[in-house]
Amino acid sequence: MIQAPPCTGLGRQCTAIRATLRVGSLAEGTESLDHEATWLLGHTQNITFLDLWESGGDLYTDAVLHVPCRFLRRAGGEAKCTAFGYQGKLPGTRRAEQPRQLGGDWFRVVEKRRIAVRRFAPPAPAPRSLPVVSGGGNPCAGAPCRTADNKQGAACCRDLQVEIMCTRKQRRLEALVRSRQSPYLCKIERGGDWSIDVEMISACGYLEPGSVNCSLHGRSRKDGRTAKPDLCFDWPPKRQTLHPGCVFERRRGHRRTA
Repeated sequence: MIQAPPCTGLGRQCTAIRATLRVGSLAEGTESLDHEATWLLGHTQNITFLDLWESGGDLYTDAVLHVPCRFLRRAGGEAKCTAFGYQGKLPGTRRAEQPRQLGGDWFRVVEKRRIAVRRFAPPAPAPRSLPVVSGGGNPCAGAPCRTADNKQGAACCRDLQVEIMCTRKQRRLEALVRSRQSPYLCKIERGGDWSIDVEMISACGYLEPGSVNCSLHGRSRKDGRTAKPDLCFDWPPKRQTLHPGCVFERRRGHRRTA
């Protein structure tokens, strides 16, 4: 049973929590971290990303996780905590815009371990390209994949795992994380003394509007690296499981049972 966090009243913690996320180890190299950070900081739907910073051989980002507490109930302009009985109005919250597609082939990405604005030319059409059966090259287009909130399409681009820095002594922070509404923040596991792993639903800001296509696909950085994070080309995904309805599921020769 999930215990309520030690709150003394309604507050900002009812709708969001601030945390530090680990991006990766500096030992991986700048090029690899640029891909990791661009991927992570792309998932802007339910996460506001703040500063990138380095410490102790790792790259981190401060962030605000916009997932309400499971004990929060709202009706009109009133809010109620079902754990402690607090009632009233919640503090106003303002989210800063953090677009990743800036228009005119301009994007906000991570370069040299810092957030930067860069222009990536659109991919050139293949010479003498032949028509493709069904008229599309993206096998995920139209696939009935879905995440745990039952939203269909682009499941791999809306579902991600993050590592929240939280020591065993930070009991209030851990309680706040564990009290978030599932499935928007769920599958919480303590991986060690310093952090906990969670899964979040937060769509990627590089998705084209109303589509499962990636706006970075086929574009390149000046140094020849792909603009699209290289881990987005990996299969199977990091979770090592497939979402229900994934178009690639049959190729693995088994069905997911959970």
